[in-house]
Amino acid sequence: MRDRSLQYYLLVPAFMIVVATTIYPLAYSFITAFRDWDLSKQRRPQGFVGADNFTQALSDANFLSTAWVTVVFVVVSVALTVVLAMGLALLLRRRGPLHDFTRVILILPFAMSPALIGVSYRFMFNPEYGVIAKGLGQVFPPLAGVPWLADPHLALGVLIATDVWHWTPYMTFMCLGGLASVPRATEEAARMDGASSLRILWDVILPQMTGVLVVVAVLKTIFALKMFDQVVTLTGGGPGVATETLAFYVYKVGFKWFDMGYASALAWVLTAILMAVSAGYVRMLLKERKMATA
Repeated sequence: MRDRSLQYYLLVPAFMIVVATTIYPLAYSFITAFRDWDLSKQRRPQGFVGADNFTQALSDANFLSTAWVTVVFVVVSVALTVVLAMGLALLLRRRGPLHDFTRVILILPFAMSPALIGVSYRFMFNPEYGVIAKGLGQVFPPLAGVPWLADPHLALGVLIATDVWHWTPYMTFMCLGGLASVPRATEEAARMDGASSLRILWDVILPQMTGVLVVVAVLKTIFALKMFDQVVTLTGGGPGVATETLAFYVYKVGFKWFDMGYASALAWVLTAILMAVSAGYVRMLLKERKMATA
């Protein structure tokens, strides 16, 4: 009896940590989202304002601009990451010393801190001494001296490129795991029937990789929605508000404008989106597990 109850007692420290670091902050921020709290004037939340903090977002031009930037960032970065990860996985599918070495090198971008990536690329895209900016100017003369991080569209493109560079290795290994489960017999049969390599990829490999690619896309969507570190260290949300993601805007409202009530409401909007995407991901995994055991 003691042994049976001991396992629950051992879970108490972990449960307390989860409550202190996750459940309590979520509950407190949810209550704060319905209250008025200007941190520059009051140390504690004030009276309830109902859903005013949520409805304020609908008329907030900055929030709508941020939401659009977030949508563009998520869609483009997810699409590029999935395509590049699948392409690299196909190239690294073969066995050999060079492929094994490439796999080791490939993990380095993912091992780097997002904040460090932002700082590094900020220097490398400097038009005066940045190695990438100078290299692009040498290869493509019209790009010489281009202020990459001062142009709204180029700055967003650089931010997307750094995010894709960071996450593509991780997603590549996921695709490699999926390719390992694709039977080679189906490819050999298609090749014996005269199918080209492109036809085999489109009609044989991709249909069997659909589940893995969906999982990769969903996970990358979750990571992209939470993008914050590289925005702070690479662009600071600028120029203007061209690279402000929703996560960065929540930080800006809360810790620069000190409107904690509105910031909590915006944080819960982002949380609701993440929960919806995560619920779809879990549902999809459960569905695949049920089909596998059927």
